[in-house]
Amino acid sequence: MLWNRNKLFCDIHPVFYAISVKKETFKRHLKDFLSKEKFAKTISKEKLPCIVCSNNSNMIKRVKGVDLKTQENKAVNILLSCNKLNGLIIQPGEVFSFWRTIGKTTKRKGFKEGRVLLKKELTTGIGGGLCNLANSLHLLILHSPLKITEFHNHTDALVPDEGERVPFSTGTSVSYNYIDYRFKNNTDQNVQLLLWCEGEILYAELRSEKDFPYSFKLVEENHHFAKERNKYYRISKIYKETSDIITGDVLEKELLLDNHSEVMFDYSLIPKDQIREE
Repeated sequence: MLWNRNKLFCDIHPVFYAISVKKETFKRHLKDFLSKEKFAKTISKEKLPCIVCSNNSNMIKRVKGVDLKTQENKAVNILLSCNKLNGLIIQPGEVFSFWRTIGKTTKRKGFKEGRVLLKKELTTGIGGGLCNLANSLHLLILHSPLKITEFHNHTDALVPDEGERVPFSTGTSVSYNYIDYRFKNNTDQNVQLLLWCEGEILYAELRSEKDFPYSFKLVEENHHFAKERNKYYRISKIYKETSDIITGDVLEKELLLDNHSEVMFDYSLIPKDQIREE
């Protein structure tokens, strides 16, 4: 067999991929052990009084080409994870870590086979579907003054949009434990995460001890789909606007993502009026 110098070690064979994953997992454990960061771990059943922002999303997508069983399993995985996250207090200076809070997803803990994106291919894995939960968290933090310290994105065109397009409704990537989602409470007050499920709906809230003086909004510009060679891509620019809560004046407009995401769902479901020639 000829050796391809451009091929990564983890791509040679599934065994080597598993070795690479274990190596990265160990490196993250070691890095956190040596870190001076203080990670949030306090759970409180008492809700903080002020709602900073909230969102909700349907956990189960019933669309062409999406296996319903993996969607139902995803809902189970999200529910189990919400039980770990609900009520978490992040004190000033503390860091939130998705995986340090939820822990490893295993069959023994009740997690099921859900959809995962592995090396740009859709497949299944234990605990699959938690990217949806990470997205809900990401939307909360984007609508707050908290500082995102680790974010990984994959295509935000895994499934067709349902209703009005919501930027960052998908696109946040997490994989135990080295592909994490983290943010730091860089404010002078406690904040709290509330996440719970009712039926097929995931609810998320970020609360605080007192109101912040700013409001935040996501703005997506030039959203469309384009064909490149034999594939379609979602293209747009997504900004975060920070405004004075009293005057409404926009104080800052920050580019969050220059979006160029490969479409992973059936091309026939792309709205024809949103396709442009590049």
